[in-house]
Amino acid sequence: MTNLKVVLKKFYGEYVNSTPKKLKIIDAYLLYVFLTGVVQFVYCCLVGTFPFNSFLSGFISTVSSFVLAVCLRLQVNPQNKNQFYGISPERGFADFIFAHIVLHIVVMNFIG
Repeated sequence: MTNLKVVLKKFYGEYVNSTPKKLKIIDAYLLYVFLTGVVQFVYCCLVGTFPFNSFLSGFISTVSSFVLAVCLRLQVNPQNKNQFYGISPERGFADFIFAHIVLHIVVMNFIG
């Protein structure tokens, strides 16, 4: 158990010291979206899925938002510049916003 504590402490220290602030903000958003999806799923398991379209669209929205944010994090990360050559962080963010707009239009259409 002490080894796990040492590993987690070192991981947290490395994360705090070497991760840029932009990535920390994206990580906070990822955590928020993940917890929102967990709450929706637990609510569905406990209460039921009476308005099934509402549950399904909300859950798909959280999963899709999580995937889009992971893609944004990959594009903005300075260590991945070689893999995303020619795509600036601003372009990645603009793509993220555009994809979110399209996603939420589809979700609102699916709700009915």
